[in-house]
Amino acid sequence: MVSPAEDVDAAMPPALRAGLAARAAEVEAALDTLLPQGPAAEARLFEAMRYACLGGGKRLRAFLVLETAALFAVSPTCAARVAAAVEMLHAYSLVHDDLPAMDDDDLRRGQPSTHRAFDEATAILAGDALQTRGFEVLAEPDTHSDPQARCELVACLAAATGARGMAGGQMFDMVAEGQSLTAAEVTRLQALKTGRLIQFSAEAGAILGRAPLAQRHSLAWFGRDLGAAFQIADDLLDALGTVEETGKTVGKDAAAGKATLVTLLGPERARAQAELLARQAAGHLDGFGERAALLRQLAAYVVNRRS
Repeated sequence: MVSPAEDVDAAMPPALRAGLAARAAEVEAALDTLLPQGPAAEARLFEAMRYACLGGGKRLRAFLVLETAALFAVSPTCAARVAAAVEMLHAYSLVHDDLPAMDDDDLRRGQPSTHRAFDEATAILAGDALQTRGFEVLAEPDTHSDPQARCELVACLAAATGARGMAGGQMFDMVAEGQSLTAAEVTRLQALKTGRLIQFSAEAGAILGRAPLAQRHSLAWFGRDLGAAFQIADDLLDALGTVEETGKTVGKDAAAGKATLVTLLGPERARAQAELLARQAAGHLDGFGERAALLRQLAAYVVNRRS
């Protein structure tokens, strides 16, 4: 399986490459601790959870949690727990999205999807268990000494991933297959399915740091626009990329008849829109000065990534 440190584009700025690799290692260690092996009867479930969550990906969402938490001098251990919880929720969504009943994908991060490596029933249970474990981690006292902060993290992540967030976006996506959507409808679909979790990841550091509302809003808006740019770049990779670059099946959107901003606007205009959103995202960080340099680099990078 590809290690977090290896899963980077060669053209990535060196400082961002180093930052992503370091943050990926931090969250990988936290996940390894928070997702231990289970007793014999449940061992297969724990193995599937670890398979789905460990050892792959750039850990973009975790990077956002850790970098924004650092802006407010949050304890690295506490921030890593929240980053790990977000990665658990993200992994659960990928496990379920790949199922035959949804996107029916056999490949994820260059490896067999969880339901292919195990079986469909185990994959469903692994996704369920990753989701609940993520919320359990957020609620534990080790995540933050202030119960109010823990409650806010739980409530905000639930809103980002539930029926008015990621799950609702997946439903919208399935219902919309083969239909003609407007650009506004596609933008809303993608904001729900992908953008809300990225937005939460950027805002989580401010929640941990008990930041002033204005700073919390700035980071949430940064995450919102970054998420929108990220999704357009993902759609461009699906349309124009290769399996070797992306580590997953490409051409799925066209095969399923899904409307994206790439199909509606064409690749050039879609890329221009992503670049505009990336610049807009970076602008929300002006108040943080050079401390947010890597976050700005990330906003520029997501548009031009090749995986």
